Amino acid sequence: LPGIKLPENVIAVADLAEACRGATLLIFVLPHQFLPRLLPTIREACHPSCRGVSLIKGLDFCKETGEPLLISKSISDAMGPDFECGVLMGANVANEVAEGQMCESTLASNFGPPADEITRLVFDSPPSFRVQHIADVAGAEVCGALKNVIALGAGFVDGVGLGSNTKAALLRVGLKEMAKFCHMFFDGVRDDTFTESCGMADLITTCYGGRNRKCAEAFARERLQADTNVIHLDEKECDMLWAKIESDLLHGQKLQGTLTAKEAYALLESQRVLGDFPLIKCIHDIAFKGKPVGDIVEGIAVTSRHAGGQSPTHPSHL
Repeated sequence: LPGIKLPENVIAVADLAEACRGATLLIFVLPHQFLPRLLPTIREACHPSCRGVSLIKGLDFCKETGEPLLISKSISDAMGPDFECGVLMGANVANEVAEGQMCESTLASNFGPPADEITRLVFDSPPSFRVQHIADVAGAEVCGALKNVIALGAGFVDGVGLGSNTKAALLRVGLKEMAKFCHMFFDGVRDDTFTESCGMADLITTCYGGRNRKCAEAFARERLQADTNVIHLDEKECDMLWAKIESDLLHGQKLQGTLTAKEAYALLESQRVLGDFPLIKCIHDIAFKGKPVGDIVEGIAVTSRHAGGQSPTHPSHL
């Protein structure tokens, strides 16, 4: 955040146990692969009544079944039976938040009264940062992960020179596939979650201004400028190109959409439901299987198999 001065009450503490000692509220904002080795130290240091809020974008996966797990649930399980973890997700591009531009966010939690409202007020800072509360943790959290995959598709649309009409169609289909994924793999997901900041609004801002869109546009342009005879890159070549773009454009920040795209694709393939998610499949195949970037429209121009607003059945129930 160049040019942004951090508030005086933001203090860096090098010792993790000291930073968490006696804490009654923990905010998790780090790559989720670091959690397993850090959580035991955090658990020992925090107050017994502590609760958590995760801002982490991504999914965990069960080693035994391969099914997706909420990162907030993984945190809760590791922290002990009395620890509850919610999530904060929304249309919150970091530099705009830091500049005090008006934005919204969604706190999803089930701490119970009055802790839900107390936690909301910790984040709520009107008029610049407005926070609404919902109880649908799974819906909010999975939206926060999958919107980065759809944003890769938005970058491909921009990279091949397609316009706002095409991107609007991609957003519509992308939101439907996000909702379908949520209902398929998680219980209790509410349809109105997708019209909160954590759903539609976050998808829109990520597909117009986020790092995943930016890098995907660069990926598309690199592919288009390459030798036209080399249409099909293998996964290793694609990974190398993503790594170069990430290094050149993000200066130390990390892409989330590429990892989530791989994980979601592997899950959907293993559950034999990949055909129900043509946009996610198309984005993955462009990103990692060398599919021509112009074929992004193939993932958009499809007819849903599940008409009438019905949710598909979870594969384990078939």
